[in-house]
Amino acid sequence: MTKLTFGAHPFLLGFEQLERLVERTAKTASEGYPPFNIEATSDHTYRITLAVAGFRDEDLSITVEDRQLVVRGRQGEDTSDRVFLHRGIAARAFQRSFVLADGVEVAGADLDHGLLHIDLRRSLPDTIVQTIHIGRK
Repeated sequence: MTKLTFGAHPFLLGFEQLERLVERTAKTASEGYPPFNIEATSDHTYRITLAVAGFRDEDLSITVEDRQLVVRGRQGEDTSDRVFLHRGIAARAFQRSFVLADGVEVAGADLDHGLLHIDLRRSLPDTIVQTIHIGRK
């Protein structure tokens, strides 16, 4: 029996990238740090909130690479002579990725009390119904 993939199904024209997106999402799903929330703030806007306590805005970068939102964090080296009896606050570098659908774009981001908020907006197409003219040869 042959396995039928998303891109090979005859009724799913133009969805070749869907399988790659699913595979990419499955790889990033096992990441556990930093914790995050995703919420719908309206019918067409979303907010991703990441808990990045201890990170400053210059320690964080947000990019969109091939429809993938990538958040990276790297803190500078601690050069102080502090002696920790217990160090439970994570200070490790991270990379967290989210796959964006067509038409979803980043509207902005802000850092507030250790929470990084990234606002997303879905732009709707102007025309929902399109009539195609049938020509003659």
